Amino acid sequence: MSSQSTLADDDLFGEAAAEMREEVEAHLEDAEAALPDPDDVWDADADNVLGVLNALKSTLDVGDAAEHLRQAKKTFIVGQRAEAFDDPESLEARLESVEALLGSIEEAGDLVGDLTGTMPQLRSQLQDAADAADDDSPTDADAAEADAES
Repeated sequence: MSSQSTLADDDLFGEAAAEMREEVEAHLEDAEAALPDPDDVWDADADNVLGVLNALKSTLDVGDAAEHLRQAKKTFIVGQRAEAFDDPESLEARLESVEALLGSIEEAGDLVGDLTGTMPQLRSQLQDAADAADDDSPTDADAAEADAES
């Protein structure tokens, strides 16, 4: 192999490495852009708790963010193994940060999903208990009758 083709190969490798880094960064930007808006997670416009929970559950759907992160990680791993990046630590830290945030969002979504299933059941149980208490408590007529007998 001549030194001229080695220089050309080095140039091509450098160009490919730059493109890989750009691809990782583009996928990370797309993942971050697909994350829920902080105000949408905090603000709620609903008539009841179930409405709030359903809206929150929809807001916490990470959708395309997870796929963009996956693509970024795939490209990063190939580039890292090829030792193509000058500063792989900065990309790796950003990948880990986005991955941790997605994990937190998915965990919160699971909790909200659990509450979405639990709250109607809890309301029903509380309503049954209130109805039973109403059936067991003396009515005004029962109280008047008891007073008349004494």
